[in-house]
Amino acid sequence: MVAVIGDIHGCFYTLEELYKKIIRNYPGIEVYTVGDLVDRGNHSYEVVKFIIENNIIFTPGNHDYMFLHFFKDPSSVFARSWFFNGNESTLESYENHQEEMFIHLDYIKNAELYYNLNDCFICHAGISSQYEKYLSPDFRINLEILEPYIRNDIKSDRGIMWTRDPLLNLGKLQIVGHTKQQEITLVEDSNSVYLDTGACVGNKLSAVIVHDSSIIETIDEKTHLNDII
Repeated sequence: MVAVIGDIHGCFYTLEELYKKIIRNYPGIEVYTVGDLVDRGNHSYEVVKFIIENNIIFTPGNHDYMFLHFFKDPSSVFARSWFFNGNESTLESYENHQEEMFIHLDYIKNAELYYNLNDCFICHAGISSQYEKYLSPDFRINLEILEPYIRNDIKSDRGIMWTRDPLLNLGKLQIVGHTKQQEITLVEDSNSVYLDTGACVGNKLSAVIVHDSSIIETIDEKTHLNDII
């Protein structure tokens, strides 16, 4: 059994309360998040610090990679895209934490792009259905054959951090963020769950408790206004 949290986007106080709810109801549970820790909300520094201190496992989102590449590879597509995707609030939150910022960037750099767990598959934007053409009929037990395609497409519109395509049915529950929804949304055709419920636009931060590809419970926290105002 695992807990998975949706896109946080600098909403530290909202995250803190949601996390308390999760561990109060499920003490000792392993907690994941689908990434986009930074940008848009006011407290990106505090969010990443909290993620590290509480051993929350995350897959980096496109916003996390834009942040990373802005400092590590400033000529890249990710870095150039950051100017148009809410970087001001992130830079401001790290203004007095520059030494820690580079520790956080390394943490993002070393994060896994996805987690293929017994209970579910977790990544930021999802595995596009376009990848089906690369798979043999036994792909559900041999998912690793997609690994080179996933890494090669990291900057593409169909990639694991960017895609808004219909998702590939992996034979287990696939949990993603990236594409905003008003509520946690299950797409039955692809057996996928969208967890970005717009914390950074004043809606809520959501999580699911999952066991063996089944959602046991949904938990959410209304966005705290001090995270976005």
